[in-house]
Amino acid sequence: MKHPVADLIIIGSGPAGLTAAIYAARANLKPIIIEGYNPGGQLMSTSFVENWPGEKSILGPKLMMQMRDHAIHFGAEIKTEAVNSVDFSSRPFAINTDLGNTFMSKAVIIATGANPKKLNCPGESTYWSKGVTTCAVCDGAFYPNKKVVVIGGGDTAMEDASFLKKFTKEITIVHILDKFTASYAMQQRVINDPAITKIYESTVKEFHGNTNHLTGLTIYNTKTKAETKIDADGVFIAIGLSPNTAPFKNHLEMDHMGYIKVHDHVRTSVEGVFAAGDVHDYKYRQAITSAGAGCMAALEAERFLATCEARI
Repeated sequence: MKHPVADLIIIGSGPAGLTAAIYAARANLKPIIIEGYNPGGQLMSTSFVENWPGEKSILGPKLMMQMRDHAIHFGAEIKTEAVNSVDFSSRPFAINTDLGNTFMSKAVIIATGANPKKLNCPGESTYWSKGVTTCAVCDGAFYPNKKVVVIGGGDTAMEDASFLKKFTKEITIVHILDKFTASYAMQQRVINDPAITKIYESTVKEFHGNTNHLTGLTIYNTKTKAETKIDADGVFIAIGLSPNTAPFKNHLEMDHMGYIKVHDHVRTSVEGVFAAGDVHDYKYRQAITSAGAGCMAALEAERFLATCEARI
C-alpha cells in the first residue's frame, strides 16, 4: 500500500528517534515513526538508568515508554513495522516495509541504532541484564566491591576495565587472542595495572548462576584446551557493535565498519536524509548523546523542509 507523502519519516524508536519525533511534532511536521519490532532501543534491556538528567534512577523500559508517550502527545504517529528497503534516488523518498507498505516522505531521519555483538554461548540469554551486560558506563555502578569480568580486547574493553576500577578492585579481562587489539596507550593502561587480571587466548564457554543472577562463568583456553571456572557478579561484553544499516547500504555513504557517515553532525550523503544516534556514533554510545543527535536531526530536517516547496 502506498501512503501519501509525509513531511518527515523517522526510522527507529530509541532515544534518538523519539527525541527527533518530539522536536518534529512540536514543530508541526507531523512525523511518522516506523518503530520496528524492538521499539525502545538498547535501553529496553537495561535495568536501572542512573545517568539520565532529572531521574536519579529509572528503569530503562520505563524511560523509553515515557519518551514514546511524549512523542505521541505532541502528535507523532507510530507504525509498528520494519523497514525492508528504501529508495533515496528520487524525491519524495520511498521507504518500504515488511507489511507491504510504501511510505513517501520529503525528509527522513534514520535512528535505527546498533546492536552489541553477543557471544551466543550457553547462559548468555538467561543472565542477560541479570549480571551479563554490554555497557560498563550504564551498569558499572551496580557492582560496588564486586567481582566483574570484561570480555574483549579492543579499546572499549580497555576503557570498560579502567572505568570499572571506580567501583571495584576485582576485575578480570578475558580476550580470545594472545594480545590485545586496542590502541597502544589503552593497552598499556590495562597491561601495567596489577589490579586487573589479564587472561589471554580464552573464550567464554558458559555463563552460570542461580535463578536470580549470574554467579560466574566457565572459560576455555584455546591453546591448552583447559577449562576454568571464574566467580563473577557481573560480566561486561565488549566485543563491538553492529550498526543496523542493512536497508541503507548502497543508498548512503558508510564507513568501513558499516556506520552511516555524517557531516555537520547529522547530515548524510543524501540531502534531506539525516542520521542520529548509534547508527553513526561508534564513540560515545550513550542514551543522552543519542537524544542530543535526535534533537539536531529534527532541527536540521525542519530547516531543510523550510526550503522545500509546498510543505504538507
